Amino acid sequence: MWHVYIIKCSDGSLYTGITTDIPRRIDEHNSGRGGSYTRVRKPVKLIYSESCFDRSGALKREAEIKSWPRNKKLALIKKGHD
Repeated sequence: MWHVYIIKCSDGSLYTGITTDIPRRIDEHNSGRGGSYTRVRKPVKLIYSESCFDRSGALKREAEIKSWPRNKKLALIKKGHD
């Protein structure tokens, strides 16, 4: 199972990614091994995730969410927590 996730970085920015193991990936981001964007913006906090059946679906959903403006991402996050 693949997951699309959104994390909030220490500077308030949002980062969207995919993984098969959310806790491991969050640990990687917070230890500086998660990518150049989050390396300088840690600590990060998981604020949204959704499951996808395969990597292809997760990549498509990630690209869709990344194309959205911040306010639309925040609406998705809020809806996911209702």
